[in-house]
Amino acid sequence: MSENTSGGLLSPVVDDDGAPFWEYAAQGELRVQACAAPGCGALRFPPRPCCPHCHSFDSAWRRMSGKGRIWSYVLPHPPLLPAYAVQAPYNAVVVELADAPHIRLVGNVVARPDAALDSVDPARLRIGAKVQVAFTEDADGRAVPRWLLERS
Repeated sequence: MSENTSGGLLSPVVDDDGAPFWEYAAQGELRVQACAAPGCGALRFPPRPCCPHCHSFDSAWRRMSGKGRIWSYVLPHPPLLPAYAVQAPYNAVVVELADAPHIRLVGNVVARPDAALDSVDPARLRIGAKVQVAFTEDADGRAVPRWLLERS
């Protein structure tokens, strides 16, 4: 597997199955692959060519609300890459989507879409906290999802 880097931060590697995810992200939309076979409609992530439930190769991309909750998180100690060490302490979160609880995405909670990874005080994070997706461009110009804490 190859690795892309932008200014030391990792960038997503786009494959054929996941390309539509990134195309929708560039439009500010969070979409998840769904089986398009009649009677199935199962959502799946990460994207793949075949439905794991009915084995159909037909798929569509369903728009999600972008709302979720923190399912898990870590504060890496020590960060392994120099570009991340500069932004420590930062968070890496697993977000469970509100409209598809079995689908979880990895990312970072930030104060605003273009903020540094250390822009949210780690003390504000908790399992179950509600978040909303926001998109920002990485150094390669690709729109990547980040997460903003919802006000309680």
